[in-house]
Formats: sequence, C-alpha cells, structure tokens
Amino acid sequence: PGPPSAPADPAAPPPRALGPPPQGSAGAAPRAEGRPSAACPEQEECSVSADTVLAPLRAALDACRATVQKQVCNDIGRRLTVLEDAWAQGKLSAPVRKRMSLLVQELQQQHWDAADEIHRSLMVDHVNEVSQWMVGVKRLIAETRDLPTGE
Repeated sequence: PGPPSAPADPAAPPPRALGPPPQGSAGAAPRAEGRPSAACPEQEECSVSADTVLAPLRAALDACRATVQKQVCNDIGRRLTVLEDAWAQGKLSAPVRKRMSLLVQELQQQHWDAADEIHRSLMVDHVNEVSQWMVGVKRLIAETRDLPTGE
C-alpha cells in the first residue's frame, strides 16, 4: 500500500466518519437555542411581535437617559426607529426576529454577555439585514450594562 497521504480511489464513496450534519442553523447563539422560549425553529415563520422586542428596548433607552449623553440616546432612538420600520415593512427574516426576541430576553434578565453574543451572531449571519440598526442595539446593551444598580 502507498503512504497514508495517497489519494483515495475516486470511484469510492467519501468516508462517513463524521456522520450527518447537526440539526439547526450554524452560527446561532448556542446559549439561546435550547431554551423553552425558543418556541419555533428558525426556518419556520415566527410570530414575534415588533412590540415584544421594541418595548423593552425603548424602556432600556429611557432608563439610560438620566446618565447617558443626549446625543448618544438620540442616536440609539433613531436606530430603534429604523429597526421598527424594517420590522413593520416585513424586511426582517424570521431568524432575525427570533434572535432579537432572545436578545431582548437576555437584556431584561441582565445577561449582558449572552445578549452581546446574540448581537454578534446577528452581525455575522445577517449583516445586510441588521447593519442599519444593530449598532444602536449594541450601544444600548453597553449603556444598560453600565447603569448604576438600584441600590
């Protein structure tokens, strides 16, 4: 027999050492995927309402207004409006809507790193869809994380 690096017989089927690919989408935030709140798979139409996502984001923005520069808050607000418009016009795919819903849940539970991870996965997997407004969401996560705790 030849050396181990010799090419395999081209007529032979490829080796099956790896098995079938895993179910689900690659690049999805693994922390958020296996949760009961992830009620619908990403391929299906998700009935996440815009208000479910936007109301907590706007509430977080309002909470920041006392400590964050007005200009920064106004920019975040403008970007949230872009998100709202895109949602209303049906320009956001089901995976983006679903992940934004998960991101908001993490934000509400003060799981900053998880929210940041979902933001990153959206930027990587859906950059064309989210680039106009995701900068505002990222800034909102950062500013909310820095808010003084209610002590």
